[in-house]
Amino acid sequence: MTVSLTPAPQEKSTEIPVSQSRPASTVPHQFRDLLALDDFERHARRRLPPMIYQYVAGGVETGRGIAANFEAYQQYTFLPRMFRDVSGRDQGTELFGKRWRHPFGIAPLGGASFVSYRADINLARAAKAMDVPMILSASSLIRLEDVIAENPDAWFQAYLAGAQPRIDRLLDRVEQAGYRTLVVTGDTPMLGNREHNTRSGFSMPIKITPKVMWQSATSPRWLLGTVAQTYLRHGAPHFENTDAERGPPMMSNKVRNTNARDKLSWTHVEAIRRRWKGNLVIKGLMTPADVFMARDCGADAVILSNHGGRQLDYTVPPLHTLPEIAAGKGQMKVIIDSGIRRGTDVMKAMALGADFVFLGRPFLYASVIGAAPCIEHAMHILRDEIDRDMALIGVRNPAELDKSYLRRGPWFDKDL
Repeated sequence: MTVSLTPAPQEKSTEIPVSQSRPASTVPHQFRDLLALDDFERHARRRLPPMIYQYVAGGVETGRGIAANFEAYQQYTFLPRMFRDVSGRDQGTELFGKRWRHPFGIAPLGGASFVSYRADINLARAAKAMDVPMILSASSLIRLEDVIAENPDAWFQAYLAGAQPRIDRLLDRVEQAGYRTLVVTGDTPMLGNREHNTRSGFSMPIKITPKVMWQSATSPRWLLGTVAQTYLRHGAPHFENTDAERGPPMMSNKVRNTNARDKLSWTHVEAIRRRWKGNLVIKGLMTPADVFMARDCGADAVILSNHGGRQLDYTVPPLHTLPEIAAGKGQMKVIIDSGIRRGTDVMKAMALGADFVFLGRPFLYASVIGAAPCIEHAMHILRDEIDRDMALIGVRNPAELDKSYLRRGPWFDKDL
């Protein structure tokens, strides 16, 4: 009889170790005190002239539109579920046949590249790196062709006049550039009453006054890093994408042709749908009646939005009309923006029926601080908050959320 001296193989232990090494921080040193999206505004404000900061941060008239957007999210509280296996969490969310890595994107930001050097390019690069959608504003100062060259998945947002030949020429340009998603904004028949711009010295076009000169001189990082670099490397910034043709310089006696925006109607939306073969998104809607009109016109999605509180003061926060709209959306996607700053805000919007969310100002502030890398850092913060919130709420994917996970605070109406 032969006795083997080889020890019998041991089964691998499945026991979880009681300790592990602390992961090394991957956050660049200069971004270490940027812990939440609100932090980006505080840091960017120090670098910007008051007129430029107010242009980005301000609302209209009393500012109640902006305040109400944030308050709407504070009215809802969570009912988390326990003892659920929430390992393997995945934020992937499908929209227009593409599965995006996260359920959020970058909203359109007009004039962004006068706030931060080449901001539209930086936003496009960061969105591509993070695999989230980015919407280029018609009021951008960089050609739409240059932006889609950086990010082939970018969307284009249009401010349209109620003149079909003018619309058709712009659609041809957008299509030829390669955009597959067109966003038509409906809440700008004219600009809102932005008194804060006048008070701070901001105007469009920019007027060189003693106030503007002093603010610029005392904000050297903006003056040299954005304005001087833009003029030296690219010439005077123009409104590049309002129409099929190049618009006027931002700093001149000429202004953009915004005539006939108050003539834009559902008849034009129907004509756009017949002509535009890609995805059609209607932005700036807040009432169920308008959303269902967009659905009947063949829109692929709507963005519920009060323009970040920048158009009509005292406008209803989109979150308050979201549940009713989501209940009747059919196959159309419902997206929401305005007032989102936390992962919990994203969770609340999706629990109330949103398919996707967009936000803008925090990412523009991030561009002011540190260009594309800082924008990605802002997205990492939101990504990590969403991951943590999903685990604590008790879901593995945002699509699992519904109204059963929410309660309206006891100081508000309890009906959702």
